[in-house]
Amino acid sequence: MPFARLARATTPTARIGLGLAAVGRPAYITPHRDRDLPAGRGEEALRERTRELLDAAYAQGVRYVDVARSYGRSEEFLAGWLAARPDATDVVVGSKWGYTYTGGWSTEAGEHEVKDHSLAAFERQLAESTALLGDRIDLYQIHSVTPESPALGDRELHARLAGLADRGVTAGLSVSGPAQADTIRAALAVTVDGEPLFRTVQATYNVLETSAERALAEAHDAGVTVIVKEAVANGRLAAPEAPAVLQEIAADAGTGADAVALAFVLSRPWAGVVLSGAATAGQLTGNLHALVPDLGEAVTDRLSALVEEPEAYWRYRSGLPWN
Repeated sequence: MPFARLARATTPTARIGLGLAAVGRPAYITPHRDRDLPAGRGEEALRERTRELLDAAYAQGVRYVDVARSYGRSEEFLAGWLAARPDATDVVVGSKWGYTYTGGWSTEAGEHEVKDHSLAAFERQLAESTALLGDRIDLYQIHSVTPESPALGDRELHARLAGLADRGVTAGLSVSGPAQADTIRAALAVTVDGEPLFRTVQATYNVLETSAERALAEAHDAGVTVIVKEAVANGRLAAPEAPAVLQEIAADAGTGADAVALAFVLSRPWAGVVLSGAATAGQLTGNLHALVPDLGEAVTDRLSALVEEPEAYWRYRSGLPWN
């Protein structure tokens, strides 16, 4: 992998990372949060849940952790855990800038985050991330880039992102929306002083949304590390919401639907790291079972029947309530 810090994380489960979007703030778009999170979802309760998740992840070999400025207090919670675990020097940290958390620690907020891909936002949020995580940031990504994002054409911003290398930080981006493939290809064309700028790309890919597959393979072939988010489609591919065929395959494999969904993504030759968005230690352990099943071509063909048109997939996702 070109993202060298990540390449050195060689535990058996290192290809699965832990994302903290679900536990860094009280509201998110995954279902059953009233069941999965502590009552009241206070800051200290979610700080403790994050600690439990990170302890469980590290004990089981997970070495990549994904946070963002907009994930509430995720960076702060992670920083506290890292300070309490000086032995965890092999943890690789990726954060993201470009959205500001505006939810005010409320599930009823009218607006939970605001997007801004300007140079000024980068400078402000880099300072905020650094104040919390210091030199533990290994990867800093533009959050949820789409084809119309000004970040793709802002040469001054590109120069500042390239300058992150001087402090040992890799520049990357995450992409979203039905035109993910277009965004990925546009990002691959961005250079600074003749060198590619982005060394990682984080994209949504799962058995329902496969439209970015060719572009992700192209990114991998170009030497870019691919990180996959939303492999269980914000809970749609985990029990009890998982489609019947996915649950049948999981039953035959003796594992959960979420593990099969993750195994499908892990089987892609271009997938570097696949993120778990677990909100409980039990969910995390279930996700890690994705390393067990060997799906085979016949099972993959059965899953292909679940693919949705990207516009329909993203329209459904945009309608999910914050809860």
